[in-house]
Amino acid sequence: MADVLPLVEARLRSALGEPDARAAVTFLGTDRIEVLRFTEGDVVRYATLGMSAQPMADPTAVLADPVKGPRAELVLSVRPGTADTDKVLRPLAVLAASPQVEGLIVAPGASLDVGGALWPGAPFTSVLVAESGGLVEDLELDAPADPVRFLPLLPMTPNEAAWKRVHGAGALQERWLNGG
Repeated sequence: MADVLPLVEARLRSALGEPDARAAVTFLGTDRIEVLRFTEGDVVRYATLGMSAQPMADPTAVLADPVKGPRAELVLSVRPGTADTDKVLRPLAVLAASPQVEGLIVAPGASLDVGGALWPGAPFTSVLVAESGGLVEDLELDAPADPVRFLPLLPMTPNEAAWKRVHGAGALQERWLNGG
């Protein structure tokens, strides 16, 4: 199968435009993860590039399938202000590397915790993984490979994360929608 990452970057560019910045992070024992920044009006979007290079594998599997399995990239949208939201690059790369490092399968409804503020001064310490297909359409790959899903991340405060653990992801999203 052809290298997936050029196709993923092309899909991101077609949906979000040209990135105005990019950074790369490599963790010991993992593939390189890039984070691209796209600015459109008063919204800044950060998208990972590299998480989908290999399919995510069930940590209990004896052998990881090199072709089949879920693939994803992460997309975080923020409204910049006085906060230095560009400091989210490293935490976002850590989240994108988690399937390689921890054997996680990142899927909608999951909570991912970064162990600290997403960026300096942010009240958010974790994210809720939302459903794909909205902002960036899924990227179909040649069979038997699964498509690449572009999963939006919704920042959560510790209280929201606790509420989600009790009531579920759907209830938290509904609460956010009702609260505006």
